[in-house]
Amino acid sequence: MAWREFSPFPVIGVDEVGRGCLAGPVYAAAVILKSEVGIEHFTDSKLISEIRREELASLILAEHIVGIGSATVEEIDEINILNASLLAMKRAVEQLKVKSGHVVVDGNKKIPNLKGYEQTTVIKGDLRVAPISAASIVAKVTRDRLMKELGAKYPKYGFEEHKGYSTPIHKERIVLHGPCLHHRRSFAGVKEHLAFLNI
Repeated sequence: MAWREFSPFPVIGVDEVGRGCLAGPVYAAAVILKSEVGIEHFTDSKLISEIRREELASLILAEHIVGIGSATVEEIDEINILNASLLAMKRAVEQLKVKSGHVVVDGNKKIPNLKGYEQTTVIKGDLRVAPISAASIVAKVTRDRLMKELGAKYPKYGFEEHKGYSTPIHKERIVLHGPCLHHRRSFAGVKEHLAFLNI
């Protein structure tokens, strides 16, 4: 895709991670590529090993312009996961401190209330548009680091392994121990067990 031809300049790639999880915030990143450094290695973060993602995230943060945003578990439960994801994306773009540009969003939903920017949505953008790929890598690495920290604080749940996703072992641990404060109370797989909330 000829994303470099989008106007106005700069082109800002945006992606989120953690939408389908049962626990933890949703994270988003927004990236403006300053050069061609590393660009040939950028792709959907899910297709890259964890070690390689860490290396690429460090490169992206060092060589390019990055904004990171998130929405809390409380916000997810209050406004739903789609709106929380879009809010995290808006916050990521706002972190860039640029007043205009062309935001290219992974998926099929534009970011609401993002004034001053053109927007284009791209299905599978993390595979097709390098700035979105870079955003997907940074967002995933940032969120995974947080989930590892939560894994140390809440060892019963194995967050460091499944990163909050709805895996069989995660669902089993929720049944066994009840949800903790970092679980999304509005989600199936969690809300059935709120009587056993583990604070």
